[in-house]
Amino acid sequence: MRVGDIMTRSVLTTTPQTLVKDAAIVLAGHGVTLLPVVDEDRLVGVLTEADVVRERIPPDPRRGAWHGSEAGSPPPATVGEVMSSPPLTTDPCTDAAELAAMMIDRGLRSVPVVDEDRLVGIITRRDLVRTISRADALIAADVRKRLRAYGNPDRWTVHVDHGTVTITDQFADAADHHVALVLAQAVPGVVHAEVVCSSPTPA
Repeated sequence: MRVGDIMTRSVLTTTPQTLVKDAAIVLAGHGVTLLPVVDEDRLVGVLTEADVVRERIPPDPRRGAWHGSEAGSPPPATVGEVMSSPPLTTDPCTDAAELAAMMIDRGLRSVPVVDEDRLVGIITRRDLVRTISRADALIAADVRKRLRAYGNPDRWTVHVDHGTVTITDQFADAADHHVALVLAQAVPGVVHAEVVCSSPTPA
């Protein structure tokens, strides 16, 4: 399964000229944790919740150790001044398993998806969870569809249980079993797949 199979294609974005306050309203209002920053369709950075919060929560003036004269200058006003750049990105052909592992290891919640420098989507932890939560019936239908495109549809029996796919083949053909396994593992929602043979004799 590739990133392009499960990414969100409709992406909320902002620009370097946008006011941080306005970008914060978008982040809070849509429940997202990151906004890709684009300049004429080219990804130039990302705005994270941390970028917005940094230096924008002043100390409570009721604290005895704080004095107004020590407040300093106001924080930067525009997204371009506070965004994280260069951004960490991925591309649609990246193995979703590799990206998921990297996101977990680095504590990332969202990663922009680019084709060269052009933003084409975003992959989030929610996308990954949504994939795992797919109904078994939908997964089975997708696996059967791919097997039909490969060969005789009456040859295969597909059973899915909590994302685990078992494909039963009438023939003991190792090469075909490998192809069937590859096709099944590329279906969103599949957590494990195996191919078994219902006949003890080779095809």
